[in-house]
Amino acid sequence: MSARKRLSVVLIAKNEAELLPECLRSVAWADEIVLLDAGSHDATADIARQAGAKVYQHETWEGFGKQRQRAQSYATGDYILMIDADERVSAPLRQAIEQVLHAPQENTVYSLGRRNLFLGRFMRHSGWYPDRVNRLYEARRYQYNDHLVHESLETQGARIVALPGDLLHLTCRDLYTFQQKQLGYARDWAQQRYSQGKRCGFFSILSHTAGAFCKTWLLRAGFLDGKQGFLLAVVNAQYTFNKYATLWALHHTQPTGE
Repeated sequence: MSARKRLSVVLIAKNEAELLPECLRSVAWADEIVLLDAGSHDATADIARQAGAKVYQHETWEGFGKQRQRAQSYATGDYILMIDADERVSAPLRQAIEQVLHAPQENTVYSLGRRNLFLGRFMRHSGWYPDRVNRLYEARRYQYNDHLVHESLETQGARIVALPGDLLHLTCRDLYTFQQKQLGYARDWAQQRYSQGKRCGFFSILSHTAGAFCKTWLLRAGFLDGKQGFLLAVVNAQYTFNKYATLWALHHTQPTGE
């Protein structure tokens, strides 16, 4: 029987002192915890060190993808579990991860089912559950792409295996804070596509916005999530509007060369 593989839990964070302790407790069983701090002004780094994590600093922000790549470079484990400060590994998910570490499969990436919190309710529909994300993988084979926002793991054709158990995600505890983050994501999304020469017409803003609401509320059965489901459909539509409207505005407000 082969020896159990070593696990490195890897996080990127900035000013997450409030959420970090519970997150770290949920992964305290890992062989190593690595946190890359992006210049926090609170106790994020101290809390991580007190929990036994290896803490590194990199304040120059080049996007989520680059930051995850850099954080992973400090890990020494055989496998990486990439999580965020507002996520918690449940007991059933821990058990599933341990089974992988004892008997890993070649050329395989493992997806985790996130259960997302929205205004006091863990959603079961609306496209927010199980919200699978590829987060457990062999360190020497895989890493994240370098997208500014909405970064993802480059799986390179690997087989994707879904693990049982939930990754609890405290997505939206406060609507104002959540929408502030959404504005930042929309800006980064638009700027990345603008730099790639992407365009969108005025009608595209309207059609994508309406489509986002209908997809969340109807196609993904958001109506079964009650009031939160309706509000989430509106928020998703608003976020989509901000993305496409910002891209449209960049092409109409940026100075052009001679």
